[in-house]
Order: sequence, then structure tokens, then C-alpha cells
Amino acid sequence: MSVVEAEQTKLAIWQQLLLGALKYAFLLAFIAMVVFFSQRSEAFLGGSNLMNIAKGSVVVLLIALALTMVISSGGIDLSVGIALDFGAWFVIIAMAEWGLPWPLALLAGLFGGALIGSLNALLIVGLGVTPFLATLGTFFIGRSIQQIGTGGGANVNYRQAPEGFQSLAQGETLGIPHILLIGLVVLVIFYVVMELSTHGRRIHALGIQNSAARVAGINTRRYRAMVFILSGTTAAIGGILLSSGLRIYTPLAGFDYLLDGIASVFIGASLHRDGRPNVPGTLIGVLFLTTLGTGLDILGIDFNLKAALKGVVLVLAITVAMLVSSRLPRIEALFRGGRDA
Repeated sequence: MSVVEAEQTKLAIWQQLLLGALKYAFLLAFIAMVVFFSQRSEAFLGGSNLMNIAKGSVVVLLIALALTMVISSGGIDLSVGIALDFGAWFVIIAMAEWGLPWPLALLAGLFGGALIGSLNALLIVGLGVTPFLATLGTFFIGRSIQQIGTGGGANVNYRQAPEGFQSLAQGETLGIPHILLIGLVVLVIFYVVMELSTHGRRIHALGIQNSAARVAGINTRRYRAMVFILSGTTAAIGGILLSSGLRIYTPLAGFDYLLDGIASVFIGASLHRDGRPNVPGTLIGVLFLTTLGTGLDILGIDFNLKAALKGVVLVLAITVAMLVSSRLPRIEALFRGGRDA
């Protein structure tokens, strides 16, 4: 090999390394964050803390998956937090006040979330209200109903919840927490439907070009209604798990999950080559946010400062990921041109 050829090979290797670093910049930043927190606290990478991160990610993941589906369809759902609240509320009162056995109470919780999703579907598909305004209106309606139904926002306790119900969030099978198994099942279902099935391609088509999807023969009204109903139902599963773990329903607790869910979806979209919401990317976004929050807690950061730091890191991460994603094809073309020359 001549000196020129050796230099060209060396340059090509460095170009590939640079491209790899750019392509996986967010994941590298994620790893750097983990290393930083692990250096500050030996307990961070401990088995119990990692398990807490995993379990703490499940409810956020459920909200984020619901939003991934809705945003993929070209909409937005600002009421997923309300659907979570209704799931948590209905399952508790179904057992504590209606006297239903806990398996039937689960159906009541799912119904609560589906009710919110159905109201959104009616407003958006039936009356033609834009998703932003419709789900914002549902948010205010749901918030008022919770405040009225709980006498101004009082918690609803059910400390004597059946063991079977409590085991949903607290139990284990073969050493694996049930809450993780539930989250994994929902994640796999969403991955298969959204990334591998015809239904997922049709939902993505709604978001890309609704009119073209209609011309192609897709029943856009039915799919749009289905998306919002499933979104509310999925969020309700998160509420049921919250009630299972805490044996208490706290009105309006779902709002914080809404913000993390939206952020997770946009992190995932920034990692996709086409910039679209996707299930694997959403999972990475959820783990990133949960890990960041846990790390800041371990460092003993004040609650108000924690929220600010979390926001700054999130904005920087999404901005860098989106900038890299938008410019990567141009850089790759430039490198190819240099090698061809």
C-alpha cells in the first residue's frame, strides 16, 4: 500500500468514526450522563437503583406510547394526564365504594380512560374540532370533574386494597416486578402495531398527509377515533398502576406525566432518520428522562432547581439531536464526495 493510499484509508476511518459519533450523539450523551452520575454516587449503578429507574419509567412510558401513536397520526392529546387520573380514580372507587372485586375494578379503570378518549374522538372526528383545542377542552372538563367529585381535590385512600390488586405494582414473578412485565407487554404491543403492522403504517400516513391517506382508501375517521380512544385507555393503565402502588388516588396527578411524555416522544422523533415519532426512540427518551431525574435526586438537588436543570438538559439534548439529524445526510454526502475525489 502506497503512502497516499494509507493516508486515504486513515482519513476514511476517521470520517466513519466522526459519522458514528454524530449519528449516535444523543446515545453518547446518555452514556456520558450515566457515567457522570455514577462517579458522583456509588449507589447510582447499584442493582436496587437501576431497578427503581426501570420501575419508575413504566408509567411515563405508557403515557409516552399513547402520545407516540397520537402524534404519529398528526394530532396531539393534552388530556392523557386526565385519562391517567380517571383510570386511577375509577379503579379505586370501583373497589372502595362500589364493592367490585379488583379484576372488575380494572375494567372500570380502563373504562375511565376510554371515556376521556371517546370524548376526544367525538369532538375531533364527530364535530371537527382541532385536536389541540378538543383535548385542551377535555383537560379542563376532566380537571373540573375531579375537583367536584373529590370535594375540591382531596385524595381518595384505599389502604385495604386487595393483595391481588396491590401485586400489580408491588408484586414479583421469578424476581421480575409485575409492573415491569406489564410495561414490557404494552411496549411490545405498541412496537408490533406501530412499527411492523399495516395499522401502524396507516396511522403514520394520517400524520404525513391526511388527504392522501383518504384517497388511498384508508378510513381516516375511524383510525383517528381509534387512536384517541386507545390513547386514553393506555394512559388509564398507568393510572391503575399508580393506584396499585400507592393505594391512593391524587387528583390531577397526571399533568406531570403529560410533560415528560411529550418530551420523550420528541426525543425519540429527533433520533429517527425521518424525524417521526417511533416506539424505540420514545423508549430511549423515557429512560433518559427517568435516569436524569433519578440522578438529580441522588445528588440531592433542590426540587425547584431540579426542574430547571431537567429542562435545560432536555432542551439541549433535543436541539443537538435534531441539528445532527438534519445535517447528517449533507455531511455523509460531503465525505463521499471527498473519497470519490
